[in-house]
Amino acid sequence: MSNACPERPEGLSAYVAVTAAYWAFMLTDGALRMLVLLHFHTLGFSPVQLAYLFVLYEVAGMITNLAAGWVAARYGLTSTLYAGLGLQVVALVALAQLDPGWSIAVSVAFVMCVQGLSGVAKDLAKMSSKSAVKLLAPSGDGGLFRWVAVLTGSKNAVKGLGFLLGAALLAVLGFDWAVLGMAIVLGVILVAVVLFMPSGLPKGKKGTRFSEVFSKSANVNWLSAARVFLFGARDVWFVVGIPIYFHAVLGDGTEAGNRAAFFMIGTFMAVWVILYGMVQAAAPGILRAVRRPEAELIRAARGWAAALFVVPAVLTLAVALSPAPHPWLTATLVAGLLVFGAVFAVNSSLHSYLILAFSKSERVTMDVGFYYMANAGGRLLGTVLSGLTYQLGGLTLVMATAAVMVLLAALTSGRLNDRTDEVTA
Repeated sequence: MSNACPERPEGLSAYVAVTAAYWAFMLTDGALRMLVLLHFHTLGFSPVQLAYLFVLYEVAGMITNLAAGWVAARYGLTSTLYAGLGLQVVALVALAQLDPGWSIAVSVAFVMCVQGLSGVAKDLAKMSSKSAVKLLAPSGDGGLFRWVAVLTGSKNAVKGLGFLLGAALLAVLGFDWAVLGMAIVLGVILVAVVLFMPSGLPKGKKGTRFSEVFSKSANVNWLSAARVFLFGARDVWFVVGIPIYFHAVLGDGTEAGNRAAFFMIGTFMAVWVILYGMVQAAAPGILRAVRRPEAELIRAARGWAAALFVVPAVLTLAVALSPAPHPWLTATLVAGLLVFGAVFAVNSSLHSYLILAFSKSERVTMDVGFYYMANAGGRLLGTVLSGLTYQLGGLTLVMATAAVMVLLAALTSGRLNDRTDEVTA
């Protein structure tokens, strides 16, 4: 019998361990975002100041993804996974040291720095898990798309639970004990992963040069550009605009009212992300990926982005017709954003498959790192615009900006080359 037979189960065991650790990380990542947003909103931070809290998180993500692709290619995927988990534990412990007596300026600067560290941690862990799919997943009969969809969908479902967990922990335990509790649990998981990680992941190549992280593939570059606009369109309403609007509608200014509003906002955000993750996991079936050639899936990226544009365009009109909050508007926003999430999920899952399809195995960590640098760039753009547009023009400008960014995503997706001889070159 060939020595190659046991390699697949061994590799799969390593992939399962990486994925489980990534799930645990994303649970804390979602909870931390909701904790920070709601806690500092109740302290009186403006929409722009709230957006600032997440800016360094996204900037760090852009830088980290470039560096992480090179580090993983040179030193192996386990090194980036361990570093990501460890840095998140440090960030959580640091955040618990925040002193309520500090000025707003000092508090913003401190939380920005800690969030920056968390952003480094998140993208180290993400790059490890996403690259492992390309290296370990069976590729026949649409296997790669199915594995990518399951990983991405389950990750977002777990992160959605994290939003709900963060809101619940803030209401029940308070800010300090919430972040410390998460640090302890994630620290235990890190120790377990380090001690029991199966073999099977690549060890890295010492001669890999940092300059190789920049892709020479036109398809990788255009897909990365489309990713910037796609995720910018989501975060322009997701990060600050909608949560603050809902808090204004649902809260009454009392402590009990704020607590109830926290639960309702956290529940909506959790449901949105969980449903988003479920649709992502189902995307190969929705797209009939097994029966469609790769070139056809490449062309589908533009059509799905164009379909997504309709949703924020309609919501912009609805908000413009209602200068003051009304129950019908809140119901319309909830329904419309759930539809946005479903169509967005298909777009996102298709992108996540295409980046791995466009990448060669020998440079997958670097192409994935470059692509997720663009992803972080889109989140950064959306984060800054979320606070800025809400403060300047309210929810109308927020949703109009989202519509424009989706349109740009559709236009850049249209530049992808669907000639399969060039795609696989």
